[in-house]
Amino acid sequence: MPDDQSPDSPTPPAGIPATGAGAAAPPTRKELRQQAERSGKKGKSSAAWMITLSVVGLLVVGGVVALVATSGAKTASVQPAAPTTTTATTTPAGPSCPLTGAPAPNGTVPARPALGVKIGNYPGDRPSAGLNQADIVFEEPVEGAITRLVAVFQCQSPALVGDVRSAREPDAGIMSQLSNPLLAHAGGIDPVLSLLKSSPLTDLNILAGASSAVITQPGRVAPYAMFVSTTSLWALDPSDTTPPAPIFQYSKTPPAGYVAGSGTSVHIPFSSSSDVTWTWSPTASTYLRSYSGQPDLLIGGAQTAADNIVVMTVQTATGSWVENEEGGHEVLVTSTGTGPLVVLRDGVAYTGTWSRTSTTTPATLTATDGTPITLTPGNTWVELVPAGITVTTPGGPAAAGAAGSTTTSAP
Repeated sequence: MPDDQSPDSPTPPAGIPATGAGAAAPPTRKELRQQAERSGKKGKSSAAWMITLSVVGLLVVGGVVALVATSGAKTASVQPAAPTTTTATTTPAGPSCPLTGAPAPNGTVPARPALGVKIGNYPGDRPSAGLNQADIVFEEPVEGAITRLVAVFQCQSPALVGDVRSAREPDAGIMSQLSNPLLAHAGGIDPVLSLLKSSPLTDLNILAGASSAVITQPGRVAPYAMFVSTTSLWALDPSDTTPPAPIFQYSKTPPAGYVAGSGTSVHIPFSSSSDVTWTWSPTASTYLRSYSGQPDLLIGGAQTAADNIVVMTVQTATGSWVENEEGGHEVLVTSTGTGPLVVLRDGVAYTGTWSRTSTTTPATLTATDGTPITLTPGNTWVELVPAGITVTTPGGPAAAGAAGSTTTSAP
């Protein structure tokens, strides 16, 4: 409503003149008809215009609604799903076997000590049993330029291990680093037995108090027929439920500084009857053991295998103790101090130095560049090689980064 109009003063309809003073004369019939015609045309024009505006308005509103609806549909089609709150779950690493660094069986480290079993390694002692289930196997020099083995078990418990032979002087130094372990053996000379009794280990002599664990293997004759069950041996000392402390450091990633191909094999010529070669098998991802080029097969047909080979050159001497009827004297091994070292893992080799301050502590393994040498998780063979025996690998000193033949020995 315009500002100059009031609801109390209505405006006359179009075509009807105002009355009162000064009003014009009434229109004739012809004029009225003409006015009506003009009014009709004007009304039609106004109505048409209003219809047009209404249609346009409807179209505009419809377009807006359609645009909004289409826009909403498009937005819904590209809108990402509502974020889902997820918690990243990382399966915690389970406990590792202390003497292998590998995952414990069934996620639990057995509540028992390390168990060493003295195993023969003369040709008549072979084939052996249980070596591939040992956490660590130590190979030691004994009289007659032969070797014997100490197989150490903790996480696995094979039903058959052997053959079991008599103890030797190096056994005390080997076992004393394993946190009050058990040692099963088939007797020994009196000086050696006295040495074991004074060492931090539990002496399980299968010729005396531990005879209940003996299994006589069919087809074998004395002295190569005595085998044992690890379960039976642990049962002889059920009160000891403490696992040993680790004696090596483990890492799945090889330490830096190695030469590719440097650890594909290692040759250790202890003697003609113990001419040992370990060869890397890329297919099996492990080292396989041979004697004089022939596979070292165990009872059951599997070849002796190891994930790590630790070759420690040690000082030895001929002792005064007579070991056998042939007059062979005890071989004494200096288990502490330092010496040359070769470690093989993952097909590569590291050279360096081993160092051990006491018989109750393990040796540290240090590369030539001064960095620690870690082992791959898995079983390990420790080769205690008398000084003067040449240890040969195909590659050069790993830490020094040189290629060629590596020989490690001591004067």
